[in-house]
Amino acid sequence: MKTLWKGLCAAAMVGLTMLPARAEEKSITMGTMSWEDLTPITGITKKVLEDQGYTVKVVEFAEWGIAYAALAKGDVQILASQTDYVAQDYWNKNKKKLEKISPVSHGLFQGVAVPKYVTIDSMDQLNDNADKFGGKIVGIEPGAGLMRDTGNAVKEYGLKLQLVEGSTAAMTAALKSAIDRKEWIAVTIWEPSWMMQKYDVKFLQDPKAVFPPPQSYYWIGQKGFSEKNPHAREVIASVYVPLADITGINGAVSDGKTMDQAVSDWTTAHADLLKRWENIKGE
Repeated sequence: MKTLWKGLCAAAMVGLTMLPARAEEKSITMGTMSWEDLTPITGITKKVLEDQGYTVKVVEFAEWGIAYAALAKGDVQILASQTDYVAQDYWNKNKKKLEKISPVSHGLFQGVAVPKYVTIDSMDQLNDNADKFGGKIVGIEPGAGLMRDTGNAVKEYGLKLQLVEGSTAAMTAALKSAIDRKEWIAVTIWEPSWMMQKYDVKFLQDPKAVFPPPQSYYWIGQKGFSEKNPHAREVIASVYVPLADITGINGAVSDGKTMDQAVSDWTTAHADLLKRWENIKGE
């Protein structure tokens, strides 16, 4: 009987050791903001993950608060974000539930810009030329971090110019119209942006350092994502998209391509780079 029992136990142990390790989940839901800097990052990372056998669903958000709430809650697993300044408040509020996975780009810069033919170079020169700018700085959507920073700059510099809320499309149209007429205009703008590539503009110097320094983009996830998904984490961490490439992709979109086509063209042109990124073996 003892011999039979030992045999059964041995067989059971062999069976257990032959069971496969728990497979890593191969489906990922990533969030993104529907903005021109984050959309290319999301599209490129999605492509690399799909090439590694993952099924990737992308959920677009229009506001940081909703995106961070969805990530903390688990409605999405990862999100590309700037955590140091642009979305700092949302990161600080939720960071106990989140983790940084890896940096994916660097160099985001935001500020007030003017056409290069405008003969001022600094924020503290705006008041002396307020009439030439029509007494206003043309802004974008009221919820953007850039608008918050510009509002702070108006106060810090004691500007007589009004910061006008609107939309990115309306600001772009106003910038184009002013440049066509060689008129003076001050706008809120950022790099990477196809506008910086297409229009001959310059950022105004910021001697009071109201606007943040160049910022990094990170992939962030729910706390524990990297531990639960070690291979996906390695794939995501391999991806790095230079700021100039993001600008180039959006330049192609402004010239008539869809974002999907522009991202596809970029990944095709960088096939060797993607192969190096994807040279990661799953467990």
